[in-house]
Amino acid sequence: MLEASNLECVRGERRLFAGVSFRLAGGEMLYLQGKNGSGKTSLLRMLCGLTPAAGGDIRWRGRPIGKLGDEFRSELCYLGHQNAIKEELTPLENIRSSATLAQETLDEDAALDALEQLGLLSRADLPCRYLSQGQKRRAALARLVHEKRALWVLDEPYVALDAAAVELISGLIGAHLQRGGLAVLTTHQTVSVPAAALRELWLGADDAVQ
Repeated sequence: MLEASNLECVRGERRLFAGVSFRLAGGEMLYLQGKNGSGKTSLLRMLCGLTPAAGGDIRWRGRPIGKLGDEFRSELCYLGHQNAIKEELTPLENIRSSATLAQETLDEDAALDALEQLGLLSRADLPCRYLSQGQKRRAALARLVHEKRALWVLDEPYVALDAAAVELISGLIGAHLQRGGLAVLTTHQTVSVPAAALRELWLGADDAVQ
């Protein structure tokens, strides 16, 4: 269970949002929407414990995330708007490096399987600086193929992807939810996630969903 209560975000002298509240149980996804500058990325970072809220409370399994530390982070998969890959490394090296940093085991065969599913097998040993933007995004998203952490927080996961890749990532999110996982994501695209129990939150509207 992920629960947010009366969250407030302030940047400089501007309040981006206030009164944001929601609850997500296993198998549910929150689709976060709003205009540019409404605070979507800031809210995602709050949910990950990366940015402090100006007000309100975030709880994971009934406990404040600020008190959970590594216990919470071990159940969190966060993919930001920027590709978290190293340009000098290959897609294969990047996905295995990400697993190591997350203290997870991912052997070469599993890593290659993930890259094959994302259409990058032929680019597995090519430094990422030579990839197109869409290929770099797929390299960053490849970790989702074998990701088992309970909470996925995804900032614009479909950016720069073609229709086939969008469908694949949507399917991975759907499979995650069917396993009882939770997901929070932003996207400017209308994408159907299979079998998703969907909740929506519009920042800049009433700033709250139950």
